[in-house]
Amino acid sequence: MAETPHARRDRAHTIPTAESPFADAFREALRQRGLGLERVRERLDAQGISISLATLSYWQRGRSQPERAQSLRAVDALETILELPDGALRSLLGPHRPRGRGMAEPPDLTASQSVFGANSVEEQALGEAFAQFNEDVSAVVVKETLRLDEHRCIREYSVNQVVRATRDGASRLTAVHCIDDAAAESIDVFARCGRLGTVRFHPELRTVVVEILFGRELARNETALIDYGILLGRSQQISMHHERRMRVNLREYLLHVYFHPAALPLTCHRYYREHIGAGKRCTSRIALDALHTAHMLPVRCPAGVHGMSWEWPDRPHADS
Repeated sequence: MAETPHARRDRAHTIPTAESPFADAFREALRQRGLGLERVRERLDAQGISISLATLSYWQRGRSQPERAQSLRAVDALETILELPDGALRSLLGPHRPRGRGMAEPPDLTASQSVFGANSVEEQALGEAFAQFNEDVSAVVVKETLRLDEHRCIREYSVNQVVRATRDGASRLTAVHCIDDAAAESIDVFARCGRLGTVRFHPELRTVVVEILFGRELARNETALIDYGILLGRSQQISMHHERRMRVNLREYLLHVYFHPAALPLTCHRYYREHIGAGKRCTSRIALDALHTAHMLPVRCPAGVHGMSWEWPDRPHADS
């Protein structure tokens, strides 16, 4: 079988075998299951995932590691084929390394609609600008923090994020945030790292569009750290969940929720959805810690919707 361009690009990323725990785990799983690479390739192909024998060989020898979307899909499928726990292989992948002229690639903008859905609130809030939505930056690491008050409403929402420029000249990040109550007494946006640009509130969509300026233009592959927050005044709408909509894979995503001691939920659960409107899967319960907080740090962060929901003592569990 001819080697695909994807395979050639994956092979270009070379690392020593001794520094590849992914290769060690992959090789051992193949040995224990008694499967050859040809058989593995056939099973992947049956699932619509085309990976060449050469690429699989390089993976098991530590000569390269999966990085592209198709390759990461293959890793997820390999965990099932090799009867491994979820994340057993994906969690061993190291950070992306430079290949060719640069590391970063512009995000596929069609992925926005595949995650957000047609005519999403993001598309409505941004209008014509949706077609260029963050086309020159890509998120790498995202940390979100929520603080709820004694009335079970979100009062503060903050974001700490590392982004990478996918082309020369990147100068800003645009974020669209959904809020529970468009009738909140006040909505204040601030920036701790980065400079606050345009802020637009769309009450009919219950969204806030925030623009964070980097302060200068970035070169391709250069990173920027931004830190900003939204303060919400008194609200009448009780919060039941929080979601992060991701159109690209993230290296790391952390969601940390602070509950007020006077208003603690019965249970918290994390979940994943492939897109808005899809059913929840990969759900698991999250315990509160001694400070009444809950957090989620997924082993892998594929594009889609990652969220946490909570159930109040006298209200049904949220399914949205």
